[in-house]
Amino acid sequence: MTSKVLIIATNGFEQSELMKPRQNLLDAGMTVKIASPEEGSIRGWDEKDWGDTVSVDISVEDASAEDFDALLLPGGQINPDILRMNDTVISLVRSFNAAGKPIAAICHAPWLLVEADIVEDRKVTSWPSVRTDLRNAGATVVDEECAIDGNLITSRNPDDIPAFSKALIEMLQDAEVKIAEDA
Repeated sequence: MTSKVLIIATNGFEQSELMKPRQNLLDAGMTVKIASPEEGSIRGWDEKDWGDTVSVDISVEDASAEDFDALLLPGGQINPDILRMNDTVISLVRSFNAAGKPIAAICHAPWLLVEADIVEDRKVTSWPSVRTDLRNAGATVVDEECAIDGNLITSRNPDDIPAFSKALIEMLQDAEVKIAEDA
């Protein structure tokens, strides 16, 4: 079985936080699809200027948690701020959480977890400016490269991508092993 991961992003995603985890997932043999409210392609933000574009595989309106094993949410300041105002995106985040499927959010992306109202009593981390929002939503905020609480995986910034990717890959591989054992 090959795990299928959905990445939700829009223009202004932090380039490294989409590209590197996506490549790590592909290298681990997983299928990755990018969903967006935009059609065609979306453009990343690369530190101080616009970066590369990536093709959108599916619209968020056509995406379903039932079709994927995990959700990855890249950060950047622009991307999650736009996405947290999109009811369809927030509904998808809630659906992944309700199904107990892994949700990996890095940097500013935990804003989406706050908007989806799924961080109360959960241990999470994020970019420093998002931490007050997380605390106000009832989360226990830590300053660690990767915080894992149940199905939630959160990280602080691009430096944490290796640990962030590893945690998601291991969670998916563990789920594949459990499915195989139960079969």
